Amino acid sequence: MSELVTLMNERKSVRVFDPSFKINQESLEELLAHAISAPSSSNLQSWRFIAIQDEAMKKALPVFGNNQKIVENASAVIAVLGDTEAYKNVEEIYTQNVEAGYMDQSIADRTISNTHQFYPGQPKEGLMNIASYDAGLISMQLLLLAKERELDTIVMGGFDKAAFAKQFELEENIFPITLIAIGKSAAPAFNTTRLPLERVVKFY
Repeated sequence: MSELVTLMNERKSVRVFDPSFKINQESLEELLAHAISAPSSSNLQSWRFIAIQDEAMKKALPVFGNNQKIVENASAVIAVLGDTEAYKNVEEIYTQNVEAGYMDQSIADRTISNTHQFYPGQPKEGLMNIASYDAGLISMQLLLLAKERELDTIVMGGFDKAAFAKQFELEENIFPITLIAIGKSAAPAFNTTRLPLERVVKFY
C-alpha cells in the first residue's frame, strides 16, 4: 500500500490522551501551514482557527459529557471555525494568484466580479454551509498530517457552539464548526468497520 493509504488506515479516533505529552506552537503552526493547502469554495479559504494549548482554557471549553477529559488531556485543541464573509478577501487572494503567475489578470478580474455578484446575496445559512463544507476538507488534511507526524487526534462536534463563540468573543461572521484534539494516545483506539462498498456506491 502507498504511504497515504497506510496513514488513512492507521488513523483512528483516540479517546484517551497522555496528559504529560506536550506539543509546541511551532509544530502546530507547521501542521496548519500544510493543512491550508486544502481546496475551498472559489478558493476563498473560509476556514479560521483557534489553537488552544493553555491548560486552564482547555478545561474551560464548553464540551459535553465524556469529551471533557479528552480535551483536558490532549496536548492541544484546534477549533475549526467558519467565516461567512470570506468572500471579502477575494481581491487579496486573486491578486496574489496573479502575482504568483498562477493565472492572468483577466481570469482574476472575472472571478472577483463573479464572487461579488454571488456570495453577498446568499442567505447566511447558505454561507455557513459553504464554510462548513470547506472546514471538512481542511480538517481531514489536518488529521492525516498529524498522523504522519505520529500524533493522535479526535474530531468533536459535541460542544456548545454558542457558549464557545461567547467565550472567545467571536465576531458575528465567525462561527465554530468542530474541535480537533491532538496529542499522544494513552490507550489503543477502537478499530471500526465500514459498510460494504456496494451498500454506498452505485456505478453507471
